[in-house]
Amino acid sequence: MLYSKIEGSGKPLLILHGFLGMSDNWKTLGTQFGTEGFQVHMIDLRNHGRSLHSEEFSYEIMVQDVFEYCNANNLENINIIGHSMGGKVAMLLATTHLELVDKLIVADIGPKFYPQHHQDILAGLNAVDFSKKPTRNEVEEIMSPYIPDFGTRQFLMKSLYWQEPGQLAFRFNLEVFNKKMDEIGVPLPPNAVFEKPTLFIRGGKSNYILDTDFENIKQHFPNSTVETIADVGHWLHAENPILFHQIASSFLK
Repeated sequence: MLYSKIEGSGKPLLILHGFLGMSDNWKTLGTQFGTEGFQVHMIDLRNHGRSLHSEEFSYEIMVQDVFEYCNANNLENINIIGHSMGGKVAMLLATTHLELVDKLIVADIGPKFYPQHHQDILAGLNAVDFSKKPTRNEVEEIMSPYIPDFGTRQFLMKSLYWQEPGQLAFRFNLEVFNKKMDEIGVPLPPNAVFEKPTLFIRGGKSNYILDTDFENIKQHFPNSTVETIADVGHWLHAENPILFHQIASSFLK
């Protein structure tokens, strides 16, 4: 079973984090939605956070995990927010379990194929040798040459935890990601269609959703709109949580 944090009561709202993230990344926004008539389920996807680690890793298997989670918790007629990789999971869930999903919000990812672009991040993560028992500061120093962006490093540092006194580790399954990196870029199947209300929110400084992607988005999600938050990148919900919340909340209501 997937690990989750549940806030509030009302209509079920699932939140799915991006690659190398976890439910904690959505704590502030999730708690906010929980005060607005939603029972918010912030989920750790497979091989992330506190959820199961497994050699199996694909969008199909992650969708099956989320579907089984909904069944186990008697969730139906759900709303769902997915960021990046979590957005791909949310899109595939909506198009394969039409009866389950009411409204869909996809944050800064499209249904198209994405070439591998996490090589530097993976190199930085793989450079950390936990057998040498580094401190948190030392882990960041090791990653720094590979991942110069401070915000990205801070995001990754959130997955560091004390496995035992004096021994840090990453919560995500880096070993499997090294083997299965290509799975992250896989496109939505060509015949996948979801006709209920869908909102794509993109970052104005991000190149994940381009104007040229709108036609492809409409083919899969004919009842969709695209909103842009200016002056933010791929982590739009962290960079401008107030505007992200306003846009998402007005769509859900």
